Amino acid sequence: MSRTTMSGKAMQTSGGQDIRGVPVSYSDTDAIEGLERATEMALAFRGDAIAEIDRLLERHPDFAMAWIFKAAWLTQAMETRIYDQMVAAVQEAEKHSAHANERERGHLAALQAWIHGDFFGAVQRWEEVLTSYPMDLLALMLVHYTDVLLGDVVGQRDVVARIFNIWDEGVPGYEFVLGFYAFGLEENRDFGRAEEMGRRALAIRPDNPYAVHAVAHVMEMRGRQVGGIRFMADYVDRWGTSNFANHLWWHTALFHLDIEETDRVFEIYDAHLSSDDEHGDKYEELDAVALLWRLDLLGADAGDRWSHLADKWEPAAQNTLYAFNDVHAMMAFAADDRVDAQKALLMANERYVEEASDANAAMSREIGIPFCLAIQDYKKERYRECVDRLLPIRYRTHRLGGSFAQRDIIGWTLLEAALRAQRFDLALGLANERVEMKPTSAQNWRAVARAFEGLGNSGKAGRAEARAQFLTAA
Repeated sequence: MSRTTMSGKAMQTSGGQDIRGVPVSYSDTDAIEGLERATEMALAFRGDAIAEIDRLLERHPDFAMAWIFKAAWLTQAMETRIYDQMVAAVQEAEKHSAHANERERGHLAALQAWIHGDFFGAVQRWEEVLTSYPMDLLALMLVHYTDVLLGDVVGQRDVVARIFNIWDEGVPGYEFVLGFYAFGLEENRDFGRAEEMGRRALAIRPDNPYAVHAVAHVMEMRGRQVGGIRFMADYVDRWGTSNFANHLWWHTALFHLDIEETDRVFEIYDAHLSSDDEHGDKYEELDAVALLWRLDLLGADAGDRWSHLADKWEPAAQNTLYAFNDVHAMMAFAADDRVDAQKALLMANERYVEEASDANAAMSREIGIPFCLAIQDYKKERYRECVDRLLPIRYRTHRLGGSFAQRDIIGWTLLEAALRAQRFDLALGLANERVEMKPTSAQNWRAVARAFEGLGNSGKAGRAEARAQFLTAA
């Protein structure tokens, strides 16, 4: 069997291929089928993809692509506690690289860049693989997810656009390609096409939680709260049993929060976001913190929930692996007044950005540390200082990673700090921006009302407040 390499030169290879025709150097059918099962588990957020690949490696310890998959999927956790596992898997893959094909060596080069902190270099290597092998669903998944982690908004869309017309319904996994494209389009504010792609994905596979996620984002950004609540309820029997359920419950809570159904938000938090697992997935703790902080901005009493969350974050206070995690840890520590944990987090980050030169160091320096300091200012009622820290970075926050919906916590904190600092002219401008982006949000209109009231314009404050009341009327 011959093919063309990434350098354009023809070469002979031995081995097999996956169900999409992508070459695999290891020809054993059981091994290739096992890798496909693990890949689908990862894509569908069902089962334990790492456990599946570990069982496969027990039977096929020389299968380089299985070691590559294990390391690649672990990259997406962005947690220090799994770093050694990831490095070990890369080292095992390197042992078998002499027998790997060009595509597999491309994946390995990406992982080698990753473990040295060159996340953007890893993306570039995976993109090179995808250019030569546009049916490589693993490469597509890794570029798209990593672009989300790094806040590369355009890349989230364009990596799918490059290969989209090569795929069709006849290729296994097309529903996942549609889901990726839906989310990338949504983050680039192409809401109509995004929803179309998401719903097409769900027509093929109704239990595809990432497609549900993309449509939920569309509804969140467009302020379709009632429709969003109904949409999530329509699909909850499918996504509620997935490994992505925690995040989708967070999205459901945001719809309720926007129309001031605070009691329902706390119900969702207690039933679906609060966990007693001390060693759980940090994605779960991120969502829990992010929701409680939003409730805190509204003045809602979280009771002892902050203390419970801070307990879970404290062991990771000095990890400095991913700035997005660090700012959420700081929210928990500041909200629970854990002074020592706050100091430990900041000192670790300050040492880290002085000594490191990897991709996350830049994220921490530019956005992570300033936001952590602003969080401290906010909880200590130094609202003017909080505003002064956040205002200069508000248009650079994509570098923190995550989605627009997740990063909105920065803009909301800035607005609330401006109101409490009595900088009402600035607060009005910020609130007006939010109203224009989402005029169906009662919270946005109440912020406008508070700003007008602070400026002494009772008439316009009353009209804005009336609008908020209308939006929350039963």
